[in-house]
Parts: sequence; C-alpha cells; structure tokens
Amino acid sequence: MALADDIPTLNRRSHAQEGDSFDEKKSSQASVVKDVKDAYSDLEKTEVLEIPPEETEAVVHDAADIATQILHTDDDPTLPAMTFRFWFLGLGLATFGSVLSEIYWWKPQNATVSALFQLIISYVLGRAMAQFIPTKGWFRYLNPGPFNIKEHACIVIFSSTASTTADAISIISTLDLFYGVKLHPAVAIFQTLSSQLLGYGFAGILRVLLVFPTYALYPATVPQVNLLQSMHTGNYLSKKKMRFFWIVFTAIFCWEIIPTWMFPLLTAFSIVCLADHGKHDFVRNFFGGGSSNEGIGFFSFGFDWTLISQGNPLYWPLQTQISAYLGMFGGYILLTSAYYSDLWSGKSLGLPWMSQSLFYANGTTYDQTTILNDKQEFDPEKYAQVGQPWLTTTYGLSLLCYNLAVGASFSHVLVWHWKELKAAFSGFKFLRNVRDVDDPHFAKMKVYPEVPQLWYISILLGSFAVGCGTLYTHTNYLPGWSMLVFVIISFVITTFLGFVTAVTGFSQPTQGLVQLIAAYVHPGKPVANMYAKLYGYSTGYQALYLLQDLKLGQYCKIPPRATFTAQIAGTVVGSIMNYVLMKSIISAHRAELVDPIGTRLWSGWHAQSFNTQAITWGALAKQMYSPHSTYFWIPMAILIGFLTPFVFFGLHKVFGKKTGFFKYIIIPVVANYLGYLPYSVNGQWWTCYVIGIASQWWARTRRPRWFKKYNYLMSAALDGGSQIIFFILNFAVFGASGSGVDFPSWWGNPSASSGLSVDRCKATVG
Repeated sequence: MALADDIPTLNRRSHAQEGDSFDEKKSSQASVVKDVKDAYSDLEKTEVLEIPPEETEAVVHDAADIATQILHTDDDPTLPAMTFRFWFLGLGLATFGSVLSEIYWWKPQNATVSALFQLIISYVLGRAMAQFIPTKGWFRYLNPGPFNIKEHACIVIFSSTASTTADAISIISTLDLFYGVKLHPAVAIFQTLSSQLLGYGFAGILRVLLVFPTYALYPATVPQVNLLQSMHTGNYLSKKKMRFFWIVFTAIFCWEIIPTWMFPLLTAFSIVCLADHGKHDFVRNFFGGGSSNEGIGFFSFGFDWTLISQGNPLYWPLQTQISAYLGMFGGYILLTSAYYSDLWSGKSLGLPWMSQSLFYANGTTYDQTTILNDKQEFDPEKYAQVGQPWLTTTYGLSLLCYNLAVGASFSHVLVWHWKELKAAFSGFKFLRNVRDVDDPHFAKMKVYPEVPQLWYISILLGSFAVGCGTLYTHTNYLPGWSMLVFVIISFVITTFLGFVTAVTGFSQPTQGLVQLIAAYVHPGKPVANMYAKLYGYSTGYQALYLLQDLKLGQYCKIPPRATFTAQIAGTVVGSIMNYVLMKSIISAHRAELVDPIGTRLWSGWHAQSFNTQAITWGALAKQMYSPHSTYFWIPMAILIGFLTPFVFFGLHKVFGKKTGFFKYIIIPVVANYLGYLPYSVNGQWWTCYVIGIASQWWARTRRPRWFKKYNYLMSAALDGGSQIIFFILNFAVFGASGSGVDFPSWWGNPSASSGLSVDRCKATVG
C-alpha cells in the first residue's frame, strides 16, 4: 500500500475553497506542502502508520492474488543486468554453492542449498561493491551505479543453477562406489553438461505453457521475489520490512547452533522416546526420527529450521500442505502395519526397519557384483547360486507409493488442466514466441527481446549429440536410439508434471516409471537402466528447476536473454565443481558411504538408493517385479495411481461441487507422501504441520495484512540464516573440511557408546 493511502487526511486540504483569493489559494497550497513534509518526517522518526482495520484487508486466495497483491509489477527497463558485479559475484557464489550442494548430498540430512542463502550473501557483497568501487572514469564499467534488482536476481539464478547436484554425478559416483568403474574426467563432465543442458531445450519449448501464464505461480519463488523487491525498493515500508528480515535472520542464525551441534535432541524431541529410555525397537521405529534411517517420527517435534524447511510450511499453498499431511498420516499407519504384519518378509528376515540398500535373506548387505558379469550385466547362473535380493518393507512401500503418485500425476493434469494443455499445444503455439498471454508480469516483459526458440532447440540438439558421443566413445552402456526414446519420454513427462509443480510447488519424482520402461527395453543391464533414468527422468527434473528460474526472471523483469546467459553459465560451473568435489569426498570417506546405515556426519544413502533401483529394475526386474514375484505390486501401482484421480473427479462431479473437498485433495501429493518417510531424518514433520497451518490458514485468513507483508519475508529470513550457519558449522565442526569436532556428550547429546540415538531412542544397529 502506498504511503499516500496510509494518510487519507492529507487530501482534505489539497485544494483551496472555490471563493478564495489567489493569495489565499497559494497560502493554502503552501500549507499542504508543509503538512506533507511534516507527515513524512514524522514517519521517518516514529515509524508509525495509520493502518486501516485488519478486517478491511483482502485475503489472498489464489495465484493471481499472490502475483498482484504480494509481488508488485513495477519495472525500470534502464537498469543494467549483465554487469561486472553480476559476473564477479555470480561466478564466486556459483562455485561456492556447487561445492556446498555436493557436500550436502553426502550428508544424512536431506539438506539443499537454498537460493535465499545466496540471495542474502550477494546482496551484502553487491552493496559493498557499489559503495567502494569508484564510479568515474574507467571504473564506471565496473560500477554502473547502485546495486539493482535485475543484476541481483541474475546472480541468484547463476548461483542457484550451479547449486544442485546433477543426477549424472549420481551415476558417476555410483559406478565408482559400487561397480569399480571410474570414468575419465572429461567424459564425466561432458556427460553431466549434456544431461543438464537437455533440460534447457525442454524449458524453452514449454515457456508458453509453464512460465508466462499467471497460474504458473511456482510458490518457491515467491519468498525470493518478495525479498528482492523489499531490498531494492527504497520506500518506508520496505525499510521496515528489511528491519524485520534482519531481526529474524540474526535470531535463527544464533539459534541453529544449538539444535544442530550443542543440543541435537531438539532436532527430534519425542516425549515417548524420552519415557522409553531406549528400551524398545518399536518405540524407535515409530516415534524416533533424530538420526539417519532411525524411525518415522510420529509425534516428534523438531526445532531445527534446516530440517523444518524441507516441508516448505511458510510458502507451499494450503492445498498442497493438507494433501501432503494427509498422505503422511496415512504413511504412519501403512508403513508400521505392513512391517509388523511381515509384508514381504521384512521383519521375519531381520531386515532393518529403514534402509535403501539391498539385503540377503540373512539380513546382510547384498553384494551386487556376485550376480553381474564383466560387462556389468545380469548373469543368470551366478544369480541361481546367490538368490533373490530383498528390500526393506518400508523402502519397498515407498517405491510403491511413488509409483502411485507418478500414475496419478498424469491423470490429475488431464482431469483438472485439460483446457490449459489444449490451449498451449493447439496449432503448435509452444514453438512460437507468443505475446498474447494475459499476465500482468508478462505484459511488462514485452519491452525486452525474447530468446528465440531456435536457441533452445539448438541447445537441445547439441547437448543430445554430446551425450551420444560420450555414451558411444567411452561408456557404451546405452545406444543412441535408446537415448532418443528416453529423451522424448522425458519431454512428455515434463509437460505433465510441470503443471503440478507450477501450480502446487510440488515436484513428483518419476524415476520408477522410467526405470520400469528401461527394464523392458534393456533387460538385465543395471548401468543402462541408470543412464535411461538420466535421460528419461533427470533431464526433465532439471527442466523444472529451469522453468522456475525463468518465472523468477519474469517476476523480477529480467531481460530474457540475461536469464538465459545466467542459467547457462551456472550449469557449466556447477557441472565442473560437482565432479571435482565428488571425487574428493569419495576418496576420503568411501567406507562410510557404502555402509547401509552411515554415520551422523557422512552417509551414502542417495547413492545407495540410486544403485538399489538400478539393480532391482535394471538387472532383476523379471525376478523381482514380474507377475507372481515378490514385489509385483510396485510397478502395478503406476496403473492404480493413474485411475485414482478419475475416481475423485467423478466424486467431485456427484458430491463435491458445493464443498469442493474432492477437488481440494491433490492425489499425486497424497500418494507421494504415503511413502515419503523411509528416508533419512524424520523428526521435524509435526513442527511443519503446526507452522504450515498457522501460516497458510490462520495468518492468511485472520491476519491478511501481516501475511502479505511478512510471511514470505520471514520464510526467506529463516532459510537464509539457517543455511549460512549450517554451512559454517559443516566446515567448522561437522567434518566437511576434514575431521569433525564433536560437542561434549551430555543428556541432550548422547554419545554413540550410550546405545541411544540423538532423540534418546534406542540406537539403530548398523
């Protein structure tokens, strides 16, 4: 709201009465000017606004409200984006973020590098460069003026694009850890680049469908844009909001040291575990959640924002969160009842409660090399001697639920978004640079030249050629025709799942579907299955990240070609640095990474899960997933999931038009979260429930003014502060730079020899 709207009394004296003399009118106008100046001066001193009653503020209901009421559409086309500051800070933070993301990938916590983390750092450094670099003479090319929102947003895109671990690195590390195959560095890097850049071609083609329209909200970008606009708008309200931001940022920065290092019990505070004193396995399995692969965390409350932020409670739409919570509550019942009823013999065989590894029937870790020949392909004779591998019950159910969600994602989009699909693809509109999209932010972008579709198509074809070259020249595991088939599959999947991500903020993994197809195309070949997953799934998943960054560029009014440049640069830097650090970590921590449980500091659960899926789908699909086999219902879940949204759509047509209940439930999200718990640490989810309801229901509907001004800004502050201190602690005390420094053991930080996990449940035996 503008300042003038906050001081309505000033307008009453804006004109002299009709019968006044000229001098009287002049005197009256001078008085008004003086009153205005005094009012603004008082605001700067007292920082008090005459705020209308809370109930007069409109409630935010949908994407259009967020796009117009929380994010403003103002733009100054004269602001430069591709500045020296952009290149200097973008390169530095991209290198930093790619290193940090690779470290996180090998941690038991499922942490990621937040773009908000890099946004804050770049703001501080960008402001410093603008202040201290001279602006005259030759230096004006290095410092073109105040640090502006366009170059700032470009730095965020550059660095955040580099700050995710590419799935190609997952394959390279899995080959190294579990197959003894070490790719040549050049092959590894070019393979990573090709898989990443294929996603750019997808993103460019799908812009008209998944970026330009208003319904393509991408909720995760809202806190970023809200913070960017607050930082670079020089009015009073922005100053007040920035003061709020720095207070919250500082508080969480100081707080996070306590639960993450000094008092880890607070990462998963469970009254039941405290009462049990570590005596019973069931209590650990059901209520525990503070350590990697410990338990599913029922009624466990965490106070570590690094973990809480995984649930996105402050910015995911309420519809998405309710669907996720319903799925997770069902998961508590499903996982526990299945394990203790001995589904798939998981309990009777003595398999761990939670693990992503494969096991022999005696409960020991399955050695996959004993069933593969020298070409890393399935050997039936060796398999007959070794026998079937077994999945833990919880992990098998997780795969089943993910497949339910995959099938449901396609039919959900067909049922609820058919009109948008038809509009985008009719007449091949997506191949042209359209200008008629009805969106207030897109309307402002028309002053800038678009990126021609030819650029994206060229990248698509070029990266495909490079990928084929690496496969044929050095890693002959996947033929070129098969790569083409899976790239086409990936594009189709991206189109459908992009809708779910753009509208709800939820990204549905689809690797199960892709690996099922690859199992029939390349039976008995686990490495080929991994590469099919790379080009049939990972390229599309990368495209979703790129589409989100394109939306960030639209919200911040960045020239499209500047966004394009930032994304390409970030991809190149990230691919190189991911590979370098991955080799370093594997060299230093190989034993911890292949251990099925891992340690508190290092865990290879990502790579183990990647490898398990490759072996089960690639080498043993017939033995494990065919009819009458143990895990047949895992692939069948895709078909069941596909049919489920049609059932809910029919119920909505018959019963739900008045309440909207059946339309409100997002089936892909519910199904996904049914199987979301058997991974890593789970002590934070009940805290997410409380915060999510408080933010997206109570604050949004009962305190709409506060919600609009501060909710997304608070999310940015909490994420930024916790990410920065977590990075410092990783290098200072968690062993990222070498050896770790353990905080002294005490009641809130049990030692490993005590037989207790960090939440004082019975420790998991590795």
